[in-house]
Amino acid sequence: MSPRLSTAPHREARILGVGAHRPPRIIDNAEVCTWIDSSDEWIRQRTGIVTRRWAAPDVSVVDMSEDAAAKALAAAGLTGSDLGAVIVATVSHPYQTPAAAAVLAHRLGATPAAAFDVSAGCAGFCHGVAVGSDLVRGGTAEHVLVVGVDKLSDFTDPHDRSTAFLFADGAGAVVIGPSDEVGIAPTVWGSDGGQADVIRSKFSWLDVRAGKAPQRLVPDEVAVVAAAEPVGEETPPDDTWPYLEQAGQTVFRWAVWQMAPVAQRALDAAGITAADLDVFVAHQANGRIIDAMVKQLKLPDSVHVARDIVEMGNTSAASVPLAMERALADGEAPSGGLALLIGYGAGLSYAAQVVRLP
Repeated sequence: MSPRLSTAPHREARILGVGAHRPPRIIDNAEVCTWIDSSDEWIRQRTGIVTRRWAAPDVSVVDMSEDAAAKALAAAGLTGSDLGAVIVATVSHPYQTPAAAAVLAHRLGATPAAAFDVSAGCAGFCHGVAVGSDLVRGGTAEHVLVVGVDKLSDFTDPHDRSTAFLFADGAGAVVIGPSDEVGIAPTVWGSDGGQADVIRSKFSWLDVRAGKAPQRLVPDEVAVVAAAEPVGEETPPDDTWPYLEQAGQTVFRWAVWQMAPVAQRALDAAGITAADLDVFVAHQANGRIIDAMVKQLKLPDSVHVARDIVEMGNTSAASVPLAMERALADGEAPSGGLALLIGYGAGLSYAAQVVRLP
C-alpha cells in the first residue's frame, strides 16, 4: 500500500504590513497639455486626475519595489530573511527574464525564498494577494511579500491624446502572514481574452526586427535596428520600447458594467454586505468608473472610497496597494477594518477580495 503524503495544518492568512513608494517628480495637467492638445478641465472631468508621479529615468521597477517592500516589512516587524516567497505584479519590468521578484528577493536578503512575477495588468496585485494568501494558508510559505509595481512612463507615448494623461509610476507592497482568523476572504477572479486587444502594447521588439516602426523611430533608425545582429540582443535601444494603447470607451464600458457584479460576488464570498465595509479600494483607473461602482454597489456614506488617482494617476498594478496605503496613512481606514479590493485591466483580467487591514 502506498504511503500517505503529509500535509501542513490548515491556517488562515492576513495582511501584516503595507508599504509604498511614490516617485518625487509630480507632473500636473498643465505640463501634460504641453504634449497633447487638451486642458486641465477636460482631464479632470474625464478622469479625475490632477497630478501624476513619474520616476526618474535611472529608477527601475526593482528600485521602487525595494523601497515599498522595505516599508511593508518594517510595518510587519519582519525582515527579508523571514520571507518564504516574493511575488511581484508588474507589466513594465523591461526584461523577459530574470523575474523582477528574483532580483528583489536578493536585495532584501530573502534568498532562498521562491520569487516570481505575475503579469495580469492592473489586476496583478489582487492576483498576487490571492496567490500569497493561498501559499500561507497551505503552509507552503510562512510569510509572503506581494508587490504591485509599474513604471508606465517608460511605455507611454507622450503624444497619444488617449493615454498620455493617464499613466504613472509607483509601487505598493504588503506582507502576508499566518492568522488565527480569516484575514483574506476568497478571491473572485477571471479573464476575457476575447477582448485582449483593447489594452495592449502597440508593438513588440519582433515588430521592430520585421521593420514595423513605433512612432518615435525615424526610418533610418528602424533600418539600423532591424538589421542589427544578433537577433537575441539582450537590451533593445531605449527608443524601441513598446507604447501602451487602449480602446478607452470599450474599457470604460466594460469596467462600469462588469466589475461591480464582480465586486458584489467578492462581498458575497466574504459573507458580508457593503454596509460592513470600512474602505473600498478599486483600481485607480478613472474617477468616473469608481463613482459608477460605488453607485451600483450602493455603498453607504460610512464607507471610505479611495481616490488616490487624483494625485497619483493610473499606476496599473501599483494602484490598489498605493490607494490602500494612502487610506491607512491618512487615517481614513481603521486598523483592523475591512476593505474591498478590486483590480481590473489588460487581459482583460480582474480579481477582487475582501481583506482585513493591518
